[in-house]
Amino acid sequence: MPDFLLERAAPQPVAGIDEAGRGPWAGPVVAAAVILPEDALAPGLLTLLDDSKKLTEKRRDRLFDALLANDAICIGVGMASVDEIDSLNILNATFLAMRRAAEHLPRLPAHALVDGNRLPPGLACSAETVVKGDGRCCSIAAASVIAKVFRDRLMRELAESYPGYGWRRNVGYGTAEHRAAIEKHGITPHHRKSFSPVAAFIT
Repeated sequence: MPDFLLERAAPQPVAGIDEAGRGPWAGPVVAAAVILPEDALAPGLLTLLDDSKKLTEKRRDRLFDALLANDAICIGVGMASVDEIDSLNILNATFLAMRRAAEHLPRLPAHALVDGNRLPPGLACSAETVVKGDGRCCSIAAASVIAKVFRDRLMRELAESYPGYGWRRNVGYGTAEHRAAIEKHGITPHHRKSFSPVAAFIT
């Protein structure tokens, strides 16, 4: 389970940064930055916090709402669009989303803990990477939940305008249903044309 050991050792205030949506065929990549004071969440909620991929949708939603409702917690969200993903590549677009998330924090952190093994260039504070940080570090786990739920809800909103692609279920990821929909309906403005499964359908 994630803990606060890395936060305690870092210059304060410290933000955890994580992303959601590097792999899908459609939709933006979303990043979140979270400054999570150790005493901000009730103990019962804190024990639920983990890598968002390990949590049920119901638990993610509960944590998302609790994090946003707490004035002691600082949250920034950043996105990189499909056009930016196609022009920059997914790695650099992810870095851009992370920088934007950090810039959207209500206050500047002194240090950032970034999930993964590569730092986004251009952060306005010192930073370090944390491999599998969303399962080790509470502030990164919180960022993981914010980014995941924010992006999932966005894709479900887009599904209202593009109902044939199964985005309410697959949130843009490559599934048999999604592939069949592209074969039947073609691609949308929200598809990543630089991704090979999508590029194969561009004529």
